[in-house]
Amino acid sequence: MRLPAARLHRVFAFGTMKAGFALHELGLAGIPRLAFVRTVRRFPMFVAGPWFAPMMLDEPGMGHHVRGELYEVDDGRLATIDGLESVGKPGNFRVVLGVETLDGARSWQAFAYMKGKQLATPLHTGYLETYEDRRFVPFDRRGYGG
Repeated sequence: MRLPAARLHRVFAFGTMKAGFALHELGLAGIPRLAFVRTVRRFPMFVAGPWFAPMMLDEPGMGHHVRGELYEVDDGRLATIDGLESVGKPGNFRVVLGVETLDGARSWQAFAYMKGKQLATPLHTGYLETYEDRRFVPFDRRGYGG
């Protein structure tokens, strides 16, 4: 009997899930990066909230072509990332968007994690093309685990 093929999902990491940032080891450790990419459409991305989190709003046409990394994960890893990104809690959701290589030569559809405007207070930056901020406060340093 043949086992069904594992479903793979492309994930666009643009903030703390990128290699070298706070949530990478918890969400994408051991997963090879497929490419450095940018969003095909412009989106508003900035650092906001009490934990200095990178946030992207689902408002295409505003902001910049956000740069990040493309990964391919299985169902289990996608569920782990959904948890880290608080999917299911108010203002936290996963969408599909287009990403392309930095030279525009190749494109894919990928999951990206967006936030609602209500979570974007206070704002700490203007619109960003690339997230490089190091002020994010990880879950284990928030004093209550969330």
